[in-house]
Amino acid sequence: MKEHIGITGIGVYLPDNIMTAEDIANETNGCWSKEAVAEKLGIVGKRIPGENDGTQEMGVKAALNALENSKVDPKDIDVILCMGEEWKEYPLTTSALYIQDKIGAVNAWGIDLQNRCCTTVSAMKIAKDMLKSDDTISTIMIVGGYRNGDFVDFTDKSMSMMYNLSAGAGAIILESGKNKNLLLGSHIIADGSLSRDAGVKIGGINEPITSDNINQAYKSLTLMRPNEMKERLNDVSMDNWFKCIDQALEKSNLERSDIDYVAILHFKRSMHHHMLDLLGLKEEQSIYLEDYGHIGQVDQILSLQLGLEAGKIKDGSKVLMIAAGIGYVWAANVISWGA
Repeated sequence: MKEHIGITGIGVYLPDNIMTAEDIANETNGCWSKEAVAEKLGIVGKRIPGENDGTQEMGVKAALNALENSKVDPKDIDVILCMGEEWKEYPLTTSALYIQDKIGAVNAWGIDLQNRCCTTVSAMKIAKDMLKSDDTISTIMIVGGYRNGDFVDFTDKSMSMMYNLSAGAGAIILESGKNKNLLLGSHIIADGSLSRDAGVKIGGINEPITSDNINQAYKSLTLMRPNEMKERLNDVSMDNWFKCIDQALEKSNLERSDIDYVAILHFKRSMHHHMLDLLGLKEEQSIYLEDYGHIGQVDQILSLQLGLEAGKIKDGSKVLMIAAGIGYVWAANVISWGA
């Protein structure tokens, strides 16, 4: 039973504030219409942070939601793997430890992990491996908040792929020795040649914030090599994604035809439909996050919760999670929901 790693809790926090397709269109100064934002980019609305919605604080709220939903005692948590973003209340503070204190997980140690929008799927593999290999660890919480949309300059035409960046937080609890909601196979592929093709340009060691660039700095999430990045992604992205999917399924002793539901990150509408077509799935076997935007690595947790609430995931369902993160990383895992 130690080998059986199951999901025993899910939590989500979403800010109340919403940025609509019309709001986004207005921010682009007419470059994009409301209709194009909604239909092509697939953003009917997205969540934006409120006054107290810091990355770490949102993580606390998602963690508490997961504890409430699961009835897990925070004192039983052994490890907190924080997948929250580096853009947080105070740089160089450890988000996992802030969350540990706020939720009363006094017996847990914690560490921050970062794989951009792949972090949740990557952290789930790490958590499973830890739970299987260390007898002193039986419960791990993966948790974190996201609000990278703060850095988006809507007048930057090359950034339309990131207009959907949203805000929120998610948490997922994994325990060993369980016989339901089992995490099966995972697979991850990275291509470091894309490691600096996208990122926040100003604010690090190479280009510090100064009095001259401060206004630009806080809107400097950009594609640093847009043409090279797009060409490289066109060459390798879909192949790498499906290698991850097929390897995760093979490790789970399953095939594509066994998939009942897929938790997909938010991207443009045509890409969502294309991915479903390639997997041989129907639209009702997923949820398109057009009312939420792209909450980075929270997307898979949110989709899992929405799928359960909508009755799309039932006992016996085989759930595929897929993710991709700038850097560039592709990942997939498989969950067998129910007993």
